[in-house]
Amino acid sequence: MPDSLVIQMQENRRFSPRISHAHPKIAPYPFTTLEPIIGVVEYPDFARVTVADIPGLIEGAHEGIGLGHEFLRHIERCRVLLFVIDMAGSEGRDPRDDFTQLRKEISLYQKELAERPYHIIANKMDLPEAAVNLKAFEKRVKRKVIPIAGDSDKDIEQFKSLLKKELASV
Repeated sequence: MPDSLVIQMQENRRFSPRISHAHPKIAPYPFTTLEPIIGVVEYPDFARVTVADIPGLIEGAHEGIGLGHEFLRHIERCRVLLFVIDMAGSEGRDPRDDFTQLRKEISLYQKELAERPYHIIANKMDLPEAAVNLKAFEKRVKRKVIPIAGDSDKDIEQFKSLLKKELASV
């Protein structure tokens, strides 16, 4: 059973391999993954955390659109949810709308799941537009967001430490 679950709007198969030993199929086109990827985060003290990475959720997933129920049922097993948001707004997307849509799909699928502990990871912070979007995003969601730049091992290590602490308290 996974301890935490990575949830994202678009398929971003580069996040899980950075934090765990997951080996997702990565392709230059969307929806390459048809099932969740399980990875294990290992710590220097030999502690381990299991992370499930579900493919990108689309609008209507709670109604079974696409592989919605196949993906969403994995959320039921996880103690902590991790929302990975493309803070750079790639492909003309608004990070705030993406987060709102992901939360909505989970709540409509099963209201209790929306009450689980969660963290928001601001991905692609190495891109120039991400900093501006992050300020607006934090203002709207009224939560601290964990910024991660694609080229920063320091950000990844800080996130892994936070994840371990969170799971120890849940």
